[in-house]
Amino acid sequence: MYRKLFVAALLSLSAIQVNAQQDSLTNRQKPLFGTLDTVPRKRSFFPLPVLGYSQEKGLEIGAAMLYSFYTDNKNPSPLTRNSSINLIPAITTEHQWKVDLKANIWTRDNLWHFKGNLRYHNFPLYFYGLGDTTHSADKSLLNNTRYRAAFEGERKVGNFFYVGATLSYQHDSYSSHDMKGIYETMPLVDKTGGHVTFVGLTGIFDNRDNQNYTRRGTWLRLNVAYAPSFLSSQELWKIDAQGIQFFSLSKKSTIGINGQFNSLQGSALPFYLVPEMGNDNMMRGYYQGRYRDQNLLALQTEYRYLIDPNIRIHVWFVDLKPKFALAAFAGTGSVFNNRDFHLRGFKPSYGAGIRYFYDENSRLTVRIDYAVGERRPGESRQKGLYLSLAEAF
Repeated sequence: MYRKLFVAALLSLSAIQVNAQQDSLTNRQKPLFGTLDTVPRKRSFFPLPVLGYSQEKGLEIGAAMLYSFYTDNKNPSPLTRNSSINLIPAITTEHQWKVDLKANIWTRDNLWHFKGNLRYHNFPLYFYGLGDTTHSADKSLLNNTRYRAAFEGERKVGNFFYVGATLSYQHDSYSSHDMKGIYETMPLVDKTGGHVTFVGLTGIFDNRDNQNYTRRGTWLRLNVAYAPSFLSSQELWKIDAQGIQFFSLSKKSTIGINGQFNSLQGSALPFYLVPEMGNDNMMRGYYQGRYRDQNLLALQTEYRYLIDPNIRIHVWFVDLKPKFALAAFAGTGSVFNNRDFHLRGFKPSYGAGIRYFYDENSRLTVRIDYAVGERRPGESRQKGLYLSLAEAF
């Protein structure tokens, strides 16, 4: 059973948050969340050291660094959302390492939205097979080297509608690390790896009050992408659909609902490209890839309660007034091929967590979640502890 533990001294780290720029707009009393009229817009940088351990990687040492800013500070608009750049490098005692760079850019009045991701990793992973009934005893430890570049751009075409395009390239190499388990005997498409280039179109509806810690609103996204054979190891189609709805129950209480559908279609499906269940955003508590198949369908709901204490904490000669929120979540999901959808394949996911707001104006959070999943016969209950920047949805 894969286990991973993250350790961070959040209160100490809050003292090294850097406010690089501050526009003096007003000194009025802050509400629960600031707006452009009540809280100065600012750039912020937050580094979060992360320590982890797992059997296949050994000791992992890394950092999650997020830089938040606004693109229109010279002529600010109250509608413009904050942009961010997120860098996550990590290295292990088993000589593996990864670098993950993400950018999320909003122009003035959110007219244009751009996203980008550059990633390289040389990390081992467990492969359990395909389907929704895999067994822990069958797992294989695989070496995996991945190069990935992805870009997305959308333009607003109405009050809340966006249309755009996506382009992504990914190259994978796989080999058996321990010569054990199901990988050695199972016939798989592109067993030692391959490459894929997806070109797609995207449609989005988005009327959320905030994209970081949402209190109310709707977000719907549909992306359909094609991988031609002359740019990929296999000719493929991919469908990604997701919907989010938030309801503000009171000044401090919010409930959110998140649904997700992913599908990979083609005559030959590389095993490493089919949808995987489990990560720190959806179906928390499951090892990513424990269950994988042609389609993934998942649904979760989360209740969030905002704590607004009138206390101050003195750290490193700095007076802090931290703001926290609590969360409880539950969900269910399943993977299946086109001919074998059944309700008994759905698995549970539930847990709770805490959030710390390190940038109140932009509602940027660090979250710690503990989640549990199913317990298969003869196995320990699946579970996970997560430390992440930003909300799950």
